[in-house]
Amino acid sequence: MTDALIRLEGITREYQMGAERVLALRGIDLEIGRNEYVAIMGPSGSGKSTMMNMLGCLDTPTAGNYWLNGHEVSRMTDDALARVRNREIGFVFQTFNLLPRASALANVELPLVYAGVSSKERRRRASAALTRVGLGDRMHHKPNELSGGQRQRVAIARALVNEPSILLADEPTGNLDSATSEEIMRVFGALHAQGQTVVIVTHEADIARHAHRVVVLRDGRVDTDQRTPPTVATAAA
Repeated sequence: MTDALIRLEGITREYQMGAERVLALRGIDLEIGRNEYVAIMGPSGSGKSTMMNMLGCLDTPTAGNYWLNGHEVSRMTDDALARVRNREIGFVFQTFNLLPRASALANVELPLVYAGVSSKERRRRASAALTRVGLGDRMHHKPNELSGGQRQRVAIARALVNEPSILLADEPTGNLDSATSEEIMRVFGALHAQGQTVVIVTHEADIARHAHRVVVLRDGRVDTDQRTPPTVATAAA
């Protein structure tokens, strides 16, 4: 892949738990291109949570190399990694992590506050992000005035507001019913259609089928890697 946004070469991650050595990732080689829509699946203990942390620069490998958007991040200091996370990666989690007393707009503005962006520019960019996820008419509502799906869309808007290279979602529908889950997956699909690179970590085949490529981990290794139409992606699970 000539235009890889993510490139992993021989990524290994081991942990020492008491006297036991745990190999969570065992030599992962993987490339993800710009504007790909990828689901990463695997059973419990497969290494997908460690992979999520690695891709999100929340952890560093024991061995191997990780290039993100042309930068080798596998050897960076914690401070440098934090800067990369803020600039390159938008996180969406299973729990929405919204400030309960703040409006949707204020929640989405928060990463821009930390980045030192002016008040006027924060409001403009947060408003645009909320509009992208279909919440232009809910900007001044607080989380308790929104449905679960709307709260997750606020969280997605917050992840988008810094215009990241990658939208990285960890079990983004885990707290939602099936109808609302489909609603959220349509949002991810629309963002991908607009050019956003999307990586979703999930254990649910019906969520993974929305992606255009499904990578299945097993025992810390890539078991299967299939580019497949969304309608048949369940076959990869």
